[in-house]
Amino acid sequence: MAGSWWDRDRSQDHTAPNPNVRHDAYADIDFENNAQRLPLVLCLDTSSSMAGLPISTLNDAMRMWAQELHDDVSLSASVEVAVITFGGIGVRAWRGPQMLAPGQPGTPFVPAHAFHAPQFEAAGVTLLTEALDMAMQIVAERKQELRAAGLQYYRPQICLMTDGLPTDTEGQLSDSWHRLGPVLAAEQEKRHFRLYAIGVGGISQQGLDVLRALAPAFHAHLHGFPFKQLLAMMSASANAEQKGAGDEVFEKIFHQFRTQRSAWES
Repeated sequence: MAGSWWDRDRSQDHTAPNPNVRHDAYADIDFENNAQRLPLVLCLDTSSSMAGLPISTLNDAMRMWAQELHDDVSLSASVEVAVITFGGIGVRAWRGPQMLAPGQPGTPFVPAHAFHAPQFEAAGVTLLTEALDMAMQIVAERKQELRAAGLQYYRPQICLMTDGLPTDTEGQLSDSWHRLGPVLAAEQEKRHFRLYAIGVGGISQQGLDVLRALAPAFHAHLHGFPFKQLLAMMSASANAEQKGAGDEVFEKIFHQFRTQRSAWES
């Protein structure tokens, strides 16, 4: 099947099992749906700088996007959504609207036709590095689960969104993100996933430099908080993935997303 990574992505992912996100064999797999799956991870900054209008806008956009996924016949059958937040109580994975406790079994991925958005609150620090670690880990584990169940999958997608700089647990600026650069480059060279890194609001030039280093091909700065358009871009990218599109198609989708941003700024 065009676009399938069943044969081209059988190599072992670099990540080791994460003790904070355990999965039971075949957990939450919809065996009645044999469609090729497309894991999609939203890795979202919910730190204190997102308080007020930003987090409210994000919550509204997520609710609308969930309904659009339900209504899209193609995406609803194949896309699986997982959400990771980094903010008030650290890095957490969500299964739809339910926050998973550390060590809680079961995959955070929810079929698009059953996905309901969480309700986010903004607080705490920006544990961006740890959030990306978890995003890579749950993608690797989900692919293992799908293979074990005899199901094929498309290249997963991860979307990182932040308005600030990576910090440690005390809120101090951290340079731990530097270790992710070579890892992300190697993982994407092996086509294990595609990463989008989006800076929003008042993110500094230093923050944008971090995103550029993490995602050289797919980084952007959006003044304001056009989360609806960001999620629409992720849907367009998922549709292209289903059709087996080449890299130039994803570059075009992302270029259009970046160049149209001025119409969304407020």
